[in-house]
Amino acid sequence: MPEEELVAALKAKDKAAFEYLYDNYCRELMSIAKKILNSQELAEDALQDTFIKVWNSILTYDAAKGRLFTWLLNIARNTAIDKLKSKHVKYQTQSVEQNIYAINSAQSTRQNIDHIGVKQNVEALKPDHKTLIEMAYYGGFTQEEISKELGIPLGTVKTKMRAAIIELRKVFN
Repeated sequence: MPEEELVAALKAKDKAAFEYLYDNYCRELMSIAKKILNSQELAEDALQDTFIKVWNSILTYDAAKGRLFTWLLNIARNTAIDKLKSKHVKYQTQSVEQNIYAINSAQSTRQNIDHIGVKQNVEALKPDHKTLIEMAYYGGFTQEEISKELGIPLGTVKTKMRAAIIELRKVFN
């Protein structure tokens, strides 16, 4: 089903479209939740919460701002981070070694267009920029929390984070 048709059906609260959405995106969204939460049980809860949020907020989706897959990933990521913070799970600094955006080509050839190579581009950043992006994106740290965790001034965190985001934007534009 083309993305435009899927979005229109979802906005019309078509349950079959929602089932299609779940069937075609649940693995990728579960992957990001498990990566952030490091727990199958918490990831399953986060996935359920993610799809509830999608159902309730689909009318706010704007195709002009990005692809549906990216919007779904952001909701899943934010939901997992909220769950992480609510469970007081301590973030353990780790290198992101698996590409959480890799899409199983056998699952859906249509989804291959959504693969945007985020992991490779984050890996290509300077080590200090990479650490900041990983802590903020995968760990859910605020800039203030990153400053305290790494023992560097908040202004430095903000400057380096901005520089890292500018570098990532250059790659994606």
